[in-house]
Amino acid sequence: MNRLTIKLFATLRERARAAELNREFPEGTTVGEIWSRLLSEFPALGGHHDGVAFAVNQEYVKEDFRPRNEDEVAFIPPVSGGVGVPESNLRWVGPISIGHEPVDIEALERAVADPSAGATVTFAGTTRNGNAGRQVLRLEYEAYEPMALNEMRKLAREAGERFKIVRIAIRHRIGFVDIGETSVAIAVSAAHRAEAFDACRFAIDRLKEIVPVWKKEYFEGGEVWIGCQTSHPPELHS
Repeated sequence: MNRLTIKLFATLRERARAAELNREFPEGTTVGEIWSRLLSEFPALGGHHDGVAFAVNQEYVKEDFRPRNEDEVAFIPPVSGGVGVPESNLRWVGPISIGHEPVDIEALERAVADPSAGATVTFAGTTRNGNAGRQVLRLEYEAYEPMALNEMRKLAREAGERFKIVRIAIRHRIGFVDIGETSVAIAVSAAHRAEAFDACRFAIDRLKEIVPVWKKEYFEGGEVWIGCQTSHPPELHS
């Protein structure tokens, strides 16, 4: 038998009324079969209409993946749109972090500054006061932090491989974010503005596709988890 730690987030955590479970499964059981077992144990999870992605030891896997004894299995609902990460040995990857503290955009811009950069582009996502006809009061962000940081590092590396940039830095906030405050910011420097713009847009779009961060919207009269724009788990390539 394999003893596994199972992690649930956002809507799944609320519906199962548990963030972490310890369960035993026969050797060779796939993550897809584990998910089916959880659906039987927690029928409320079946109300999740969007796709759920699977991760083992903080890496996305397909449903036929077979975890081993003592592995950590996470079920990832569609992602939304002070933990630090050591800098990568890739020269263009700057500070990548997640935390409860307000996002310091100027600090990100300083982190990507370089004499060889002729342009710096910064994206800042802020909480607006309305959505889908509702009066929004604030947002709350939740992350699978170790995996989120890993995925943010990957997309930073990919941005540098795709575009001729000098440096990229990313900061995502978790916890409550009030109206007008920044939840996520990305700064990119490059020799020319076109590469800086393209890399920054790629980074925020990719972040919203693959990074396991979720947001709950609090509005007048209720609250709701907001899924990602694509509303499906990321595609995996063999």
